[in-house]
This record gives sequence, C-alpha cells and structure tokens, in this order.
Amino acid sequence: MLNQLYRYLTGAEDPLFDIYSLTGLIFVISCYTFPFVFVLVANALDNMPGELEDASAILGGKAWTTARRVTIPLALPALVAGALIAFLQAMTLFGSPAILALPAGFHTMTTKIWSLFQYPPKLELAAAAAVPLLLLTILLLQGQKVLLGRRGYSVLGGKYGPPRPIEMGAWRWAALAFCLLVLLNPVFLPYFALLNAAFSPNATTLVTPATATLHNIVFVFTELSSTQLALKNTVILGASTATIGTTLALVVAYVTTRRVIASHRVLGFLATAPVAVPGIVLGVGLFLSYTRPPFVLYGTLWILLLAFLTINLPSAYQQLQAAFATIHPELEDASRILGASRLQSLRQITAPLLRTGVIATWCFIFIGVMRELSAAIVLFTSQTKVLSVLIYDLNESGDLAAISVLGIAMLVITFAVVLAVNRIPMFGGGAGAKLRNS
Repeated sequence: MLNQLYRYLTGAEDPLFDIYSLTGLIFVISCYTFPFVFVLVANALDNMPGELEDASAILGGKAWTTARRVTIPLALPALVAGALIAFLQAMTLFGSPAILALPAGFHTMTTKIWSLFQYPPKLELAAAAAVPLLLLTILLLQGQKVLLGRRGYSVLGGKYGPPRPIEMGAWRWAALAFCLLVLLNPVFLPYFALLNAAFSPNATTLVTPATATLHNIVFVFTELSSTQLALKNTVILGASTATIGTTLALVVAYVTTRRVIASHRVLGFLATAPVAVPGIVLGVGLFLSYTRPPFVLYGTLWILLLAFLTINLPSAYQQLQAAFATIHPELEDASRILGASRLQSLRQITAPLLRTGVIATWCFIFIGVMRELSAAIVLFTSQTKVLSVLIYDLNESGDLAAISVLGIAMLVITFAVVLAVNRIPMFGGGAGAKLRNS
C-alpha cells in the first residue's frame, strides 16, 4: 500500500519498498522480536527503586548522567537477556523467512533445514545443519556470563520507593513523536493493512465506505471448515502451554539464580539450549519419537503441547531469570528465619514481587503459541490443526483476505486473554503493595 501511494504521488514505476528482500526480512524480524526486548527492559525499569536515581540527582548528576551511570547499568541483565532472546528468536524463526525469503530466492538456516526434509528427505544433512545453531547458542550464553560478570544487579531490598519520573519539558513532544514512529512500523501500519484487507473486496486496494464488505469475515467463520477447530485447538494449547511453561520457568530460574543445587549452571544451560534447535527440526524429532509404541502421541494435542513447551521455555526462563536478578535474596532469607519453607518464601514473598514478570512471561508464551508455525507444520493432523498452520495454508493459496481476518481474530483473542490474566485476583497488585508498605 505504501508503494501504491509512492507511485501515485511520484509517478515512479519502481517500488519504494521491497519486502521480498534481505532488508525486508530483517525489518519484519525486527518487528517480531521488538516486544521481547521492550517488555524485559520495561519490567526492569518498573522495579527499579527511585532512591537510587534520587541519590544521583542529590550528588549533582543530571538526568542523562543518572541514566548512563545508574539506570542503564542496573537494567543491564534485562538488556542482555532481551538481546539474547531477540537474536536467538531471529536465528531460529521459520515463518517469516518461509514467506519472504523463499520467494525472493534465498535461504536462512531454518528454511534450508526445512528444504532438506522435503522429498527425498536428507535427515543427516538437516541434523548437521542444526549443529552450528547449537554451538552459537553456547557462545552467546558464555558471552552473557562474561558481560554481566560477578557484579550485583539486585535493586529490590527490604524497602524501596516507586520509580522516579523524569521531567522532560519541551523534549516530551520529541519523545512522543519518536515512540509513535517506532510503533508505526510494527503495529499501526500492518494492522491498518490487515483491517483494510479484511473489509475490502480486493486485499491490495484501499477500502472505501462504498466498497466495504463483510464477505471475508463471513467466509472465514462460516464457510471455512477448519476455522472453528483451529481456534479451539490454539486457545487450548496457548493457555495450557503458558501455564505449565511459566511455572516450570519460574522454578528453574529460581533454582539457578539462587543456586539452590550444585548443578544449577547445567540446569540453566539445558533450559536455554532448546532455542538453538529450529522448531522444524524439533518437530521432526518429536514425530520420529512419538509415532511408535510405547508413547504414541502423534495425532493428539499432547505432542503439540510438548513441542510448544520446549520451544517457549528458553525465552520464558531468560525473562524470569532477569526478573529474579533484580530481587535481593535478603527478603527470602528473612522469611526463612521466621520459619517459612523455601517454597513458602517463593510463593508468598518472591512471587508477588515478580508479578509483572510472571504475567509478561505467561502472555509471551501464549502469544508465542498463537503464532508458532515451525514445529506445528510438521506435527499437525486434520484434527490438531492450529491457526498458524491454517494461515500458512491460506498463504499458499494466495487468500490474503482470509489471512487478514484470522490475523485480526488472533489479535482480539490475545488482547482479551491478556486483559483477563491481568484481572485474575492472584495476580493483582494487593500482595505486592502490602509487602512494599510493610
């Protein structure tokens, strides 16, 4: 649509943007990974006590000096974890390269591995192609350890105040314009295009009141037989995977950050290592493992649940590990001194302080399941099809209008679930507020 506007205004024949290119793919993957970094850093800044920045201001530090010497260093675990997650997500992503890179005539590692599974399959070559991804993950994790070093990043102690607001003066309008510009690319323009395609007779033309139609919506929800089943399967898998995955990541992050067991480093590596295995390779491995006795899971939602848990555990672990790094162990120690068990301390003291991190992790896993394609494309059957596979099938047939309707439906479901999770009483702010007031 931007190219159409450009041609209309300038009369040029060549497009201004070519999404079917390496640059276009990088742009799309950047939009895809941006929320991972944003939520991690936002949570870290939200938990940062204002007293530290106040102390810097009292000693004469200006706003930029305080941000550079105090705020950003304390948010470094979240920044490093966000960068690691974004890099690994981009490295192992299959959906966007499959739609944009293959038509453009080039491969990424994931699409190359996928091509090795096509007939005749070359499983040994695909396995060999996955090894560099695993080695790179090991190097990145080691780099994270070296970068953070032995410095402490705990900012939540016995008492702390709210984050310190920064008066920007006239610069607030420039900051607002910058934020809107950042959100324009990954949010506003794409969803405007989806809305336009959903209500337009032709997905590539601008809809007007005279041409608006509900035919695409009616077709998707009443005539497309796979829609209802795919919606049901996706919501069930999303809620189940998010709940189990968040609980598992919370326990592993606690064990590794608090060094509860001697082999905590090995456990942390195992929790992150699955991200180095592309989802499509994992899907093939699960297919080979669970299509024969004694464990026959193929054709059920259980095999998809196992795949989605494995894929989303690394990012969930990294998010909660970064959140744990900001909470000082003295709070748990005080609880243990007063007679609480380690599990009670985690549930009653640490968990309320991790509220935003836990909610963000749950939502990210749910959203990740909603859009996961790489493993699902190998493991689905006619009775276990999910929305991402349905959208991929529609892309193969070129039905952009139906894809737009399903994309909007996924957005509505995601917003509804996120709002519902934030309203669950056990995730409310009461416990955390009482703890801070005490």
